[in-house]
Amino acid sequence: MHWVYLFAAIALEISGTTCMKLSEGFTRLLPSVGVFVFYFGSILTLTMAVRTIDIGVAYAIWSAVGIAVIAAIGACFFDEQLTPQRVFFLAVIATGVIGLYLSDSASGA
Repeated sequence: MHWVYLFAAIALEISGTTCMKLSEGFTRLLPSVGVFVFYFGSILTLTMAVRTIDIGVAYAIWSAVGIAVIAAIGACFFDEQLTPQRVFFLAVIATGVIGLYLSDSASGA
């Protein structure tokens, strides 16, 4: 169940960050409210996930997946550039998260 909480936290964080962009500096009411609601839900479910998953691993996965998906959303929906350099550094982040996860698995945790 802890992985369900983690992936719910990721989905809520992505929703909150997307609302942040859509709020246009907190000038639009509904997306502005969404920022707080989604981030609250994300922190709540992340807290439930770290009851079982090591916090370093859970936070790394939460932030890295959020970063990657938000970069894709930015490129697809907000005309943000996804340059080769950005793709490379997203891959570096993913490699670090995979390394953390594998090192956690190797330790028998």
